[in-house]
Amino acid sequence: MELIQNTPDLSAYLAADEVIDHHHPLVRETAARLAEGVVDSYGYARAAYEFVRDTVPHSQDAGDPRVTWRASDVLELRTGICHAKAHALAALLRAEDIPAAFCYQSLLHGDDGDGGGSGHVVHGLVAVRFNGAWHRQDCRGNKPGVDARFSLDGERLAFPVDPQSNEVDYPVLYAEPHPVVLSALKAAPDRPYLWKTLPTAL
Repeated sequence: MELIQNTPDLSAYLAADEVIDHHHPLVRETAARLAEGVVDSYGYARAAYEFVRDTVPHSQDAGDPRVTWRASDVLELRTGICHAKAHALAALLRAEDIPAAFCYQSLLHGDDGDGGGSGHVVHGLVAVRFNGAWHRQDCRGNKPGVDARFSLDGERLAFPVDPQSNEVDYPVLYAEPHPVVLSALKAAPDRPYLWKTLPTAL
């Protein structure tokens, strides 16, 4: 699948805003700490990915009802669903001048660990740019049956799509979180409510 930027301006994938608040002191401190132990930007990107994947529990896995969406809040509260964790990873990457984009899949409800029920739900990923190409990464957090890893040499995502189940990989790389996803996150008082309002497709 060819990944397609929704804007040709690469600087848009380095920008800070209300959600990807990579100028926030906590984001800057976390980025600086992660940068201390690495030798290059690839090593930093991998360290940031593993930090978000492994130290910010997916709220469904942890049974945490809180809903986060701002990157600094995800890092402070150490909880979030896939979309929130993607926001945190993008902020850490952009804090070190590594372009980061948001991309999405539509998966059968439950396949992504986001609640039960039937139908589909939109799952959030991050794409990182190295050597002139984009590479999708899934930092939702591993669990039995899920073994996502940082990779620039072939994708190691949590959930490869199943076309026979009408699951979809969306090729568009967004410079900002998709507004439909972000609206659902902002409006949800808790995670059980969020499961009822997350989009099923984009």
